[in-house]
Amino acid sequence: MVTNSLVLKDGHYSIDFEDLESKIANNVKMFILVNPHNPSGRVFTNEELIRIGEICNKHNVLVLSDEVHGGVVFQNHKHIPYASISEKFAMNSIVITAASKSFNLQGLTHAILIIPNKDLWNIYESTLTGYDFGFATNVFSLAAVEAAYRHGKPWLDELTAYLQNNLQYLIDYFEVNIPKIKVIKPEGSYMVWLDCRELKMNEDELETLFISKARVALTFGSGFGKDGEGFARINIACSRKLLKEALKRIEGAVNSII
Repeated sequence: MVTNSLVLKDGHYSIDFEDLESKIANNVKMFILVNPHNPSGRVFTNEELIRIGEICNKHNVLVLSDEVHGGVVFQNHKHIPYASISEKFAMNSIVITAASKSFNLQGLTHAILIIPNKDLWNIYESTLTGYDFGFATNVFSLAAVEAAYRHGKPWLDELTAYLQNNLQYLIDYFEVNIPKIKVIKPEGSYMVWLDCRELKMNEDELETLFISKARVALTFGSGFGKDGEGFARINIACSRKLLKEALKRIEGAVNSII
């Protein structure tokens, strides 16, 4: 199993490719790429994706590319579908995407699986034999996904601009009012990773601070592994009014312990 090879320095995550290859070379069969990355918000560059692909192909490791957050990317960044980089990468990949995150359709159980390699597709199809996955899609979800992709771009553009402004508001608010919590500025997605390690609290104490004192329910870092300890994740896909209220509550709770 390949664990996290992302390195945090000066508020930015980068890939330690030497570490990544040393792990992949250790009898790994599949590499799960999440791009945009959750929870860091990194949108990987073309150069980074090429390095990942070269390492995985060299060691005959299948790439499962989760690109569900790919529709929400901020200024000066671009989501590059992994399978679009080259034919050899496409033939050694399975891509997962969906309209659910970008178009707020999570309640409709639908996702898209792209398997360019016919041999991999046959393996996938044979694996499904005998299983009833009818719960995973329905006529309503199909219609909604088609409508989103055919007609939803203007709405998505407006959403991304709104989220960009929400993000800047959140960054400014923490810098001025809650400086002990550092915002890891995302390049994509509406989930923002917060570095709470300066508070010197364990996870139970962080949960008490945010949920009991601030009354703001976040996602806590340990769910993302050991490297997530001391971090929390906040959702900015909400109205500015609601975001302001949440930040005021967090500020009050943090000030009560300083």
